[in-house]
Amino acid sequence: MSLLPYMIPGIPEAGCDEAGRGCLAGPVSCAAVILPPDFVDPGLNDSKQLSPATRENFRKIIERDALAWAVIMVEPDEIDRINILNASIAGMMRALDALPVRPDHILVDGNRFRPYLDPVRNIEIPHRTVVKGDATYLSIAAASILAKSHRDRLMADYALKFPGYSWESNMGYPTAAHRRAIAAIGPSPIHRLSFRLLPSNNK
Repeated sequence: MSLLPYMIPGIPEAGCDEAGRGCLAGPVSCAAVILPPDFVDPGLNDSKQLSPATRENFRKIIERDALAWAVIMVEPDEIDRINILNASIAGMMRALDALPVRPDHILVDGNRFRPYLDPVRNIEIPHRTVVKGDATYLSIAAASILAKSHRDRLMADYALKFPGYSWESNMGYPTAAHRRAIAAIGPSPIHRLSFRLLPSNNK
């Protein structure tokens, strides 16, 4: 089923999403995307439903054809300080701040957000949260793809810098292999120490 192109026609509408919220290590990646009103691609979907190769192909299309896009990383120390929900919201707002085209409406994946004040026009931009929005609206799906593809590339680089945790395959998510590595060699400098790293509640 094709995703919806917009909620409010005729205005620049930004879709926002994050990737890596449930990870034990690395940043949460937050993206905002404004697509042109005539953007159509029947294969575009929630990034979790796409293979890495398909996701990478869509990343190139989105970055080429979007009216504006931005990806922001919120680092583990900030996640530990303000919690993952607040970090995700802050990151999506920073991604909105970074857009070179100013949106007149915002769509956010999930059910939590806060009023967004446009730093250029000094006005509050209306927003709507949409549960499973990345499988409903093209702009949110596009943000999902950028957030995940940018984060996956970063975690592959971190896997070389901090070997042993299998981040090249688990991307920091709490797999059994990842937790075994934490138990064996301890947490890395980019682990989220406020998270439950081990089932025994060691942090």
